[in-house]
This record gives sequence, structure tokens and C-alpha cells, in this order.
Amino acid sequence: MTHRANRTLQVAGLARVEGEGALHVRTIGGEVERVELNIYEPPRFFEAFLRGRGFREPPDITARICGICPVAYQMSACLAIEDACGVSVGGALRQLRRLLYCGEWISSHALHVHLLHAPDFLGFPDGIAMAREHRSVVERGLALKKAGNRIMDVIGGRAIHPVNVRVGGFYRVPTSEELRPLAETLRQALDEALAVVAWVAAFDFPDVDVPHELMALRDTDYPLDRGTPHVSTGLAFPVAEFGDHVVEHQVAHSTALHARLDGQVFLVGPLARYSLNHDRLSPVARQAAAAAGLGPVCRNPFRSIVVRAVEVVYAVEEALRIIASYERPESPYVEVNARAAVGHGVTEAPRGLLYHRYELSSEGRVLSADIVPPTSQNQSAIEADVTQVVRSHLHLDDHALQSLCEQTIRNYDPCISCSAHFLDFTRERA
Repeated sequence: MTHRANRTLQVAGLARVEGEGALHVRTIGGEVERVELNIYEPPRFFEAFLRGRGFREPPDITARICGICPVAYQMSACLAIEDACGVSVGGALRQLRRLLYCGEWISSHALHVHLLHAPDFLGFPDGIAMAREHRSVVERGLALKKAGNRIMDVIGGRAIHPVNVRVGGFYRVPTSEELRPLAETLRQALDEALAVVAWVAAFDFPDVDVPHELMALRDTDYPLDRGTPHVSTGLAFPVAEFGDHVVEHQVAHSTALHARLDGQVFLVGPLARYSLNHDRLSPVARQAAAAAGLGPVCRNPFRSIVVRAVEVVYAVEEALRIIASYERPESPYVEVNARAAVGHGVTEAPRGLLYHRYELSSEGRVLSADIVPPTSQNQSAIEADVTQVVRSHLHLDDHALQSLCEQTIRNYDPCISCSAHFLDFTRERA
């Protein structure tokens, strides 16, 4: 490595994340002085867009925040509005929502594992290059993604930005006959998902453990569509108290908000979900995790690719279970009437816990809205992990260190602005 008193390296190159950003690393005398994940896109103002809109509109509006996980935004919005209006959706309608969410998990995780993250471990610049030597693997990933998309298409009306979701349930619910072809696809997908777990388990993983507190939902089942926030410290609190514990703040180097959990850096997402809900996995998914070398707790962010593969197994199994027991409800939705109140909703997006809060007027207008996505909660953890990785690998040349920093960020599958762009990497030495 070349040592100069002052050195700056600027590289545009981190693809395979959603959004635009820059990473700035400064080292002085062999010590890491500063790591900044700079999100320089302008704010998107979705919370402002929602003010004054009717209380039935947020699910469709917030779905446009993300083309990869629109269902997560729709479900959190529905739960928050229904909470404000004093309505709880259960029975077959709740199961259909969970089935829709399974589709999104399968699709999102399959995309991340095969096209965004696996190339890092196998030494390829992208999924297209990887497909030249591992065509069958990439085709398997695309088949899994297609299986998830089919669920969203049948339940949600289309795979991207579903149009069949409404406050209280759905505009239309499928018949058992319409779900039967999904089951046939998913039975094949289960074998493929198990093969993916075995495949990614064989990757080489840096020996890294994150010290941050973990936060995820817990429920009677493995958490997707609802639950209560739990922390690895043992703390649990009602969804209505989310804002008392998770506080967002602005940092000078980024337009994206950061967040603290009771003043501390924390982590949401697959590692947190798995570590706090290992006992909620299905037997087949638990067995797959054990065979892949995962214990009941996983704190290595590089192994998040294995956890995501295990979650695909669970989501496929869960989808099959819901389809097998499905009985079409008499009504596609529960009637929801507006009232002046505040409501809170939280679900587990593929990338982690997603919180919505809405204040409604008596006429059903949105007076205020707060949306806390998982990536903003993880921003500080990402910076801390990059700092740890750089500190341990200062002996690497700039190209190798940049690649490792990129891989560290991709561990989180960050959704910076929910569109595919690039990241500028800047390393400064003094």
C-alpha cells in the first residue's frame, strides 16, 4: 500500500443497492478517524404528501416508496390506520395479508441473495457476470423470485405496487381454486429454497460479530405482518410506544435520518429477526438453519445471506400452510369508519422493522404521518460496521478495501431511496 501524508481516493462503483449515496473513509496514522455513509439524494417528502389525504389513501401512496417491498408499506399503513379507527382484521383476511407478505419476502430475498449479494462472495462484479459461470444457480434464484411474484400477482393484483390492498382487507379475495396453482409452484420452490440455503452456507465469511442491540417483532408465529417490538436486552414495548424508544435525528453528512434506540445504535432486519425468533421458525426452516451452521443467534452480518435464505424456506412453507387451510371469507374487507385518533402500525419488511404512525381528523383526513423505514434505523449500524471492517483491514490496498466496504454495506441490503443507482466511495488518508 502506498503511504502518503494526505491521500484521497474517490470511486463510483457500489451498485447492487437501492439508491444514491457516497461512502467517505478517513484514516490518520493507521487509525480510522471517520466513516460517513452520505446519502445525498433530496428528501422524498412522502410524509408531507400524505397530509390532507383521505384515510384510505396511504396504503396506495406509501407503496410507491419502494418497488421491491411495496407490500410492507401497504401493510404497515393499513395496520396504523385500522388502529386509529379501532378495527382489527383477523381470520382469513389476516391470513391472506400474511400470504401476500410471504410473496414479497420470497421475491425480495431471492433477488438479494442471487443477484445483489452472492457475487461478492464468489468474486463477480454483478449477477450477469456470475450467470456466465453459474447459470443454473441464477436461474434457480429467478424461479424463486417468480414464485414470490406470482403470489403478489394473485393476491395483490400485480407483483409491483399491488392494487388490491385496501384499509380493512382487500377489494377482492381469491377462491380456493385460484390459489391451487400457487401451491403447485411453491412445492417445487421449497426444494429450491432448501438448496439455496446449502449453497450460501458454503461461502467464506469474515469473522465479524456486531455488538449492537437487536430489535425485531415477536408474535405467535415468525414475524411478518404484525407483532410487538422486542429488543435483545429483554425490553419489549407496545407499538404505540415506538416513538418513545426509537428517535430519529439528522446528521450533517446525509439527507437520510439516522435513529437511536434508547440512545444506542441498534440493528433491525434478518439477523435481529432470526436471533429473536429462532424458536418461531418452522421445523424444516430450523433444520435448514442448523445444517447451514447457524445457531439460535447470529450476529455476523456477512452471514445475513444465509439467514435470508432460511427465511425464504420459512416463507414458502408458510405460504403453503395458508393456502392449504384457506376458506374464502364472505366479505373481502372489514368496514372501517374514520374517527379522530392516532394509530400505529409495524410489520417486518424484508430489510427489517417498518413503522407507520398516522393522526386522523374526525373527517378521516391525515393530519400528520411518520414513517420509519428499516434502512434509516440501520444507518448508524452500517457506519459502525464499516468502521470495524476498515480498522481490521487497513493493510489492504484501496481496491480490495473498497470492495470489502461495499460488501459490508450490501450485508444490509439497504434501500436508500428505493431505486437502483450507485455509490461514490471516498477514502482519505492523512
